[in-house]
Amino acid sequence: MKADAAKIKRKDSAAKPLEPTTGAKVKSEILAWFWIGLAFLLVNGTLGQARVIPSGSMENTLLVGDHLIMSRVGYDAGVPFTTWHVSLWRNPKRQQIIIFKPPYGGPGQSDLIKRVIGMPGDHVDIRDGSVWINGRKLEENYTTGPTMAPYPSELLPIFRGVPLTVPPDQYFVMGDNRGNSYDSRYWGCVPRSSIIGTPLAIYMSVDAKEEAWNGAPANRFLAYARALLHPGEIRWKRLFETF
Repeated sequence: MKADAAKIKRKDSAAKPLEPTTGAKVKSEILAWFWIGLAFLLVNGTLGQARVIPSGSMENTLLVGDHLIMSRVGYDAGVPFTTWHVSLWRNPKRQQIIIFKPPYGGPGQSDLIKRVIGMPGDHVDIRDGSVWINGRKLEENYTTGPTMAPYPSELLPIFRGVPLTVPPDQYFVMGDNRGNSYDSRYWGCVPRSSIIGTPLAIYMSVDAKEEAWNGAPANRFLAYARALLHPGEIRWKRLFETF
């Protein structure tokens, strides 16, 4: 009887699966989070990214402190962990908002967000406080203030200003806040290869000054902390607005 009991005990022990050790569990958890993080970085670099509006150049369409989800689909594909990117097949339409690398100042410049005004081959002129495309006044119900051409002394040396004909594969862009936007009026057109995406939606909007988004990370942290303590600083009505 004792022998039979011992055999049954050995069979039960053999059938019972071995539980992983604590070290194995920790290793498995770390590996799982590693793959999740890698997938996020790949998606963030190739399909979409988050952006925050740091200035008032696009008011009142976009406000300082608006947080955007940007889509890169069809426009640009970035290589994760590098600064390399490849232009894709989509081209922006007139009056569409785009995000792009500025065609001046070197690779360290922050991305800009403006509205496409002139398409390749368009003749662009500014007069009487309005934009004229191919001899016809462009109807714009999104602008703040009149549209004025800058003085010659305000132009970059390589740019002669308007009127101009937009070169092939380039776009003339402007901010909606025409009195407070450093745009194609001052430095020329944006090459198609510099366009990286277009905004999809506002996922957060915090009413804070420009310094919160242009300065040190500590300033941004304080802006978020104030928004948590004072929810009234969040522009709730702007959340989930789409473009």
